[in-house]
Amino acid sequence: MTVLERQRGGEKQKTVNANEGTKIAKRTMRAKRDKRLRVPVLPEEEMMIKAKASEAGLTIAEYLRNLGLGYTVPSVIDNRQVDALLKINADLGRLGGLIKLWLTNDGRTKYIGKSQLHMTLDTIRETQSAMLSEIIKLRK
Repeated sequence: MTVLERQRGGEKQKTVNANEGTKIAKRTMRAKRDKRLRVPVLPEEEMMIKAKASEAGLTIAEYLRNLGLGYTVPSVIDNRQVDALLKINADLGRLGGLIKLWLTNDGRTKYIGKSQLHMTLDTIRETQSAMLSEIIKLRK
């Protein structure tokens, strides 16, 4: 959808794309914000809003302004949690490779017995549960 906007000092009209809305938002950000809005909230609501603003890496004012103007609030994910998930994923890949070797009757695995295979499968289950708990932490 397009919006017609008059150019400064001229009679011509300019078509503004929806993608140029960010330019308008940046201009607005440079202007001094001197108007205040008062929104009464319950104490629980205040705590939730503060927590969500913090999770998004924004101040409360920026968070509420973005929501009120219809912008999507970006989600900030803790890099440490992402790194933990990547390490767990790598562990699962290595364990899967060991099982593949065993199942293909590779010569290097001829001394590995069923007990070792079961231990490897148990390790995979433990790794999967560790990954699930990290994902649950990430969702909170």
